[in-house]
Formats: sequence, C-alpha cells, structure tokens
Amino acid sequence: MAEKENATKKTKRPSALKRHIQSEKRRLRNKNFKSKIATSIKALEKSIKTAEDAGKLQEVYSLADKGVKKGIFKANKAARIKSRMTKKAVKA
Repeated sequence: MAEKENATKKTKRPSALKRHIQSEKRRLRNKNFKSKIATSIKALEKSIKTAEDAGKLQEVYSLADKGVKKGIFKANKAARIKSRMTKKAVKA
C-alpha cells in the first residue's frame, strides 16, 4: 500500500527540470539577440569611419527597440544605446 502512495505522489524535480530547460532556451535566445545588436553597432562604427551610411543607424535603432519589446533590454538601456550611436553618427 505504501508503494502505491509513493507511485502516485508528485515530486518537484520534473517541474524544476522544465524550468531549467526553459531558462536555458531563453538565455541562448537572449545571448543571440545581444550578439546581433553588438554586431550591428560594430558595423555602424565601421561605416562611420569609412564615411558610408547604408542605414546602419536605423538598424541599431530597430534592434534596440525590439530588445525592449522582447524584454531583453530595459528601456533606458536602449535609449542610451541609441543616444550614443546618434552622437557618433552626427560627429562623423
């Protein structure tokens, strides 16, 4: 009878395992997105040095806003990124 009760009793392990798997997926997704915006920023800085503008600033703006929308960045961080990149673009 005790064996029957133990068989039907739930444990927290599967739930914790599921949360771990979910958080790992989110971490990789966020890491990929942050890498994408970093690459975009580097491309913008490179285009500023070579004096060619191919819409790189708009791409940075778009990615920063998408990051806020997805909850990867806070709004203030996106504003800082956009402000700094605009300063650099105007300066050149």
